[in-house]
This record gives sequence, structure tokens and C-alpha cells, in this order.
Amino acid sequence: MIAFRDFALRRGERLLLSKVDLALHAGWRVGVIGRNGTGKSSLFAAIRGEVEADRGDIDVPTRVRIASVAQETPALDDTALDFVLSGDAEVHAAIQAEANAFANEDWEAVAEAHQRLEALNGYDAGARAGKLLHGLGFTPDTHDRPVKAFSGGWRVRLNLARALMTPSDLLLLDEPTNHLDLDAVLWLEQWLLKYPGTLLLISHDREFLDGLSTHTLHLHDGTAKLYTGDYTAFERQRAEHLRQQQIAHDKEQAERAHLQSFIDRFKAKASKAKQAQSRVKRLEKLAGTEAVRVERALRIEFPAPDKLPHALLRLADADCGYRTPAGEARILDQVGFILEAGDRVALLGPNGAGKSTLVKSLVGELDLLAGERSSHPDLRIGYFAQHTVESLREGASPIDHLADIAPGVATQPLRDFLGKWSFPGNRAFESVDSFSGGERARLALALIAWRKPNVLLLDEPTNHLDLDMREALAEALADFDGAIVLVSHDRHLIGLVCETFWRVADGHAQPFDGDLDAYAAWLRTRDASADGKAGGKRKTAAEPAPAAKPAGKTRKANPVKLAQAESRVAELDARVKALDAALADPGSYDAGGERLARLTREREAAAAELAEAEAEWLSLYDAA
Repeated sequence: MIAFRDFALRRGERLLLSKVDLALHAGWRVGVIGRNGTGKSSLFAAIRGEVEADRGDIDVPTRVRIASVAQETPALDDTALDFVLSGDAEVHAAIQAEANAFANEDWEAVAEAHQRLEALNGYDAGARAGKLLHGLGFTPDTHDRPVKAFSGGWRVRLNLARALMTPSDLLLLDEPTNHLDLDAVLWLEQWLLKYPGTLLLISHDREFLDGLSTHTLHLHDGTAKLYTGDYTAFERQRAEHLRQQQIAHDKEQAERAHLQSFIDRFKAKASKAKQAQSRVKRLEKLAGTEAVRVERALRIEFPAPDKLPHALLRLADADCGYRTPAGEARILDQVGFILEAGDRVALLGPNGAGKSTLVKSLVGELDLLAGERSSHPDLRIGYFAQHTVESLREGASPIDHLADIAPGVATQPLRDFLGKWSFPGNRAFESVDSFSGGERARLALALIAWRKPNVLLLDEPTNHLDLDMREALAEALADFDGAIVLVSHDRHLIGLVCETFWRVADGHAQPFDGDLDAYAAWLRTRDASADGKAGGKRKTAAEPAPAAKPAGKTRKANPVKLAQAESRVAELDARVKALDAALADPGSYDAGGERLARLTREREAAAAELAEAEAEWLSLYDAA
């Protein structure tokens, strides 16, 4: 049991939580919710003992084993499988001791290590680690790849797998679904349902919370209130609680008015003085129930398109992928895709299977390797992807970004528009440098909305958005008149917005006949026989799409070319970072803007070269 007694926590000068008194019991699965900045992650740090309470106590039993996901992963030479195995420190040490004893031909030490592994149930540890990797989207051929060879998003998955591998009584998960595809989210939900310990889960994914939580801890306005049930039950209970609070407040205000009226009328009258004094005492004892403060509901919208032709976009017999110096990396074959006004399409499938590649091909960001892309002359695309958020200029404000795409528009209309996207008043003039990930994503969506697109191509738009903003986005997309193609791991968003589903996997993009529940059931059936070590029906790339092997004959990589490619990647990466530093320098923003424009062009060119160099290096690496 974890107990909070008069617990208070600050971050700097800001009071995050105060007067927290509650207990969390063993075996509970607690969803921890609240708007960004309410102290959810700080609460986890306090449970881990990394920060101290500013007042009161937090009691965590000393023998409780706590597991959580590391925030960073160093560039290690350890293989993915070995890194995950090391989450179980005792078993990993015993395996290492056994391997060392064999290498030294120390048979007595071998016997000791063998006994130790048997006592720890350690001989199935490799299989358990393999299943974790498999469930989180790593194919068997990637298990022996060094950690340093994986990109940032895949390293986050490795950290998650390592935390799940760690023997624990208390598991702390902070936004575990942010870097997962829908397939992995569904698998993780099933894994956590079988977890025997206590789970504390921070998430903005309401379907994930509904599937797991036995209790909900709501952090709001410096308080922490515990509710029984999942997120939907919390919403229902909170609404009723607020209704009762407002009724009590109104009743108390009526009584106050009645008492005050009697006091005012009779306090100077001798015959009524005693009664007036009695009512003064009664007035002083009233509880002082607060009125319900209506939280400002987030409301955003995508304006109606100026023109909305029926036939918008079409791919015919399209081969989608990348051209690299090493050859063609073909991801999807023979795609036939037609997008018409009013279509709501969700792309399902694991990361690395080609969803983002298909979206980029629809946008026109990627040239087709074969086939045809055609579009209506009045097509106007609004495209959101992770690089959309990353491309926001450091040092610039929301007003600056909007003015870039709205030349000649006065400042007030720009401020009015940004206010609708929750950048009111001076927030519109603040630098994006201080913005959270959710605020940056919201600004990127606002810039898309300004252009009045008739097609929205959205690749994981909910990453870093809190529950309120996700709900507002779902409502805005549901009201949007144009067509939508959506890639998301948020089932609530998909369910509210999309009517048609396409499965992207195994080199093909095809309609899926069924809804999300049918897809989840199909996934469970498909993976039932997979052991996570070899085989299994899941075919995904454990790197972004450019990592796919070039089509054609398999050939052995030239080690000299591999070294040259690696050197080229490092050189271009350093170049991009240097240009980023130059763009962040206020001195770059001269009066004419010529230096800024030149640096921006150079940065874009260097980033494109880096992407090509990485694709070439990964192709050579996979062939090695």
C-alpha cells in the first residue's frame, strides 16, 4: 500500500499538490490523469524517492520493488535482446556468470551458475524478453542489433520492454503509448491486464485507461482525488460530484441571504437582538461551499474549405518507397487508393510497415517508384507529421509563424485566430522555445487550419496532446467537411472520426472489413501462436521506412562502403546541428532576413541529404 498523508509538492515556486490524503492498495491499476503541468510526473518522481515532499509524508513499503521506464537510453553496443534481459538484473548476472564460466572452462562455476539460474527460473528469460520485443514491434532479425543502431522512438520501446522485464511489485508508466503504433498499444494493454502487481499509469489515451484502470486519480487545481473505476466512470462520478456541489452552494447562498436579511432588519431592535445574534453565529458556521468553477472547454475548428471537389486524390498501381544511392527501397506494392470528399480513412498496421510512406506518397512528398498519382486542380492538403512540429522555428512566436503564411494580414485577425486555438493574449507573442510538446503540436495544427485545406493527412497528431485537447481535436475533425486520412494509436479518436479502415502491412495496403474491435480481435488471433523468437506472423521493420532492404537480389555489404556511409551520416548530422544552432542565434534575424533565408535553405538541403545518407547506411547495415 502507498499512503499519502497531508502530502504537498512544489516545483520551484509553484505549488503542484497540497493536502493530499489517500491510500493506493496492492493490486490496483490506477490511471493518473490531469491537464499538463498538474504534477503527474512529479508525483511519480516522489514515489520513486527522487524528490522529497514539501510537507507531509508519502509511505512506500521498503521491500516494494519499483519498475519504471527510463527517460533516456545511451548509445550502447549491447544487443536489443541483452538490453531487455538486463532489466532482470539477477537473471542477467547469472547468465553472464554462466557464459564467463564456460569461456574459462571453470566447470565448478558453471555448475553454480546453472543452479542459480534454475533457482531464479532464468532459463526462460530469453524467451520472455523475446516476447516483449515481439509484442512491441521488434522483428526477430532486430534482436541482435545493437541499441545504438535504433532511432529515438525505437529506443523508447526498448526502455519500455526493459521496464516490463524488471521484476516488480509496483510499475510506474508515464505515457507508455506515445511512441507505439496501435498494434503495440493493443498488445501492451493485454500484457498489463495480466500484470500481478500494482500499476500506476499516466496516460491521455482514454480507451487505454478504460481498458486497464480499476481506479482513477485526478490531479486538478492543486488537489488529488481518487475515484473508483475507469476513465468513463470517473467522468460520470465527477459530473455528479460537481452537480451536487453546485446544488449545495446554491442552497447555502440562499440560506446566507435569508440569515443576513434577518440580521440587517432586526439587529438594532431590542426584542429581536438575541435572535439576530443567534443568526450571526449560524452564519459564521456555514461551511462555505465553493461554487463550481466552469473549466474553459477547449474548442477548435478547421474552417470549411473554399472549394471541395468530389474526386480529390488518387493512386493507381503505385509502388511506394524511397530512392537511395544503393537502389530502390520499395515499401508498398501496387497500391490503388482513391480519396473523395467526405471520406474518413484510418490506416491501421504496425510501425515500419508503410503507413507514413503511404501518407507521404499521397502528399507528394515522396515520388512514386512506379504507378500514377493524380489529383484535382483545387486540391489543398493539410499535412501533419512529427517533422511538422519539429520544423517550428526556435525563437519565433505563434504570431511570427502565422504571419509567415499570411502575408499582409493585420495582427488582430491573427491574434483572434490563435485565441481560438488556445493561444490567447500574450501567449501569441511568446517564443515557442518554452512551449511543451502539446502546445507545439497545437500550433502546428492551427497553422494547417489557417490554410483551409480540403484534405487532412494526419500522421499521429495526438502525441503529447492531453485528454481535453484530444477531445477537442476529435470534435473538430468530426465537423470537418473535407476528406481525412488518419494514422493514430488513439482508438477514441479513430472511432469518433473514421468510417473506413485500411490495413497497411506485409508490403500491401488494403481495405480492412471491420471496425477497431474486429481489428483487435484479428490481431490477438494472428499473434496467438507467435513465440517472439523466430517466425510469428508479424512482419514489421524495427526502424523507419527507409531502413527497408532494397528490392532485388540480396548482396553482401562492402565494409569500406559501410564505413564511408557511416562517416557521411555523422558529417551531415553535425552539419544539421550547426545550422540549427545558427538559426537559434538571434543575430541570424537581420533586418533584411537574407541570412535567415539562406540558413533555412541550407538546413532543408542538409536535412534532405542526411535522410538519404541514413537510408543508404541502413540499407548497407541490413545487408552486412
